[in-house]
Amino acid sequence: MKRRILVLVAAAACVFAASCKKEATPGPDVWATVNGKEIPRAQVEKYFRTRVNAEAPAPSQEEALSLKLSILDELINNEILLERASKMNLIASDAEVEDKFTESKSPYTEEEFQKKLRDTGLTVDDLKSDIRRQLSVQKLLNREVIAKISITDQDVTDFYNKNRAQFNVAEPQYHIAQIVVTPHADASVHNRKNDKATTDAEAKHKVSVLEEKLAAGADFSQLAMDYSEDSTTTTGGDLGFVPESALNRSDPALKKTVLGMKPGEVTPPIAIQGGYRILKMIAKEAAGQRVLSDPQVQQSIRDMMRNRKEQLLRSAYMIEARDEAHVTNYLARQILESAGKLPASN
Repeated sequence: MKRRILVLVAAAACVFAASCKKEATPGPDVWATVNGKEIPRAQVEKYFRTRVNAEAPAPSQEEALSLKLSILDELINNEILLERASKMNLIASDAEVEDKFTESKSPYTEEEFQKKLRDTGLTVDDLKSDIRRQLSVQKLLNREVIAKISITDQDVTDFYNKNRAQFNVAEPQYHIAQIVVTPHADASVHNRKNDKATTDAEAKHKVSVLEEKLAAGADFSQLAMDYSEDSTTTTGGDLGFVPESALNRSDPALKKTVLGMKPGEVTPPIAIQGGYRILKMIAKEAAGQRVLSDPQVQQSIRDMMRNRKEQLLRSAYMIEARDEAHVTNYLARQILESAGKLPASN
């Protein structure tokens, strides 16, 4: 009997050792595993290409590897959350994915959309897979994080009383959005249509077309995302609140225009040094103490507190989820073992 037990123990040890060996030596093109599911190098490389500006100088080896590590970490977190969403039956349906895909494609013509795919190296299936993951993860976070956030009226009152000075506006402020058109294409600036003027004549024509679109009822923020040639394209041209003193450092004609605008008003194209601007006045705030009874004050406090709590709970949820998952990052291991060199591929 003792001999039989020893044989069984030895056999179990061999099996365990074999499984450990198998786990420790994946294929060189497997860069991570999440609960046994592989994340291949090709997947990371594909997303890496979409985040590198083809018109800018190529990143150094260290910069490239840092970005790839960051992308891989995102994919690991997404896989962990996607597994949780699957267990809770929160995976986005085909109909939801198609609706979101159609929405994301709508700003482009078919020719523009196909060019975007070629430029990024992604396929329609890649985009739909990303959309399904994003929608599913958002469903999970809505249930596990956002649904737990509650901001009471007392919370708002307490915050205001403790931070009253924050609501004392020292000078008039102007909430402005803009669309910028320049005669010189800037490689570091991107808009959704990849539309940039390259000459004075092109800039003048482009801004004239945009003025016509706005007059016909086009949405200002959408046009800014599609055509503006500055760094605010991702926010729909929104500059936030600009204090009056900051206008003193701008073009005198621009300041005069802003001071005379009413909320909701959109200017015709303004010719300034370096091109043209079309401005929209979203809101104006006079100087003085903002009172708690002001609905805008209450909403700003509520939004700020909600955002803070959401960020905190998201971070805590992700840490907990990652602690419970079995993750191995082979890319990080290979980088350490090779002293920072790019791992070779098959």
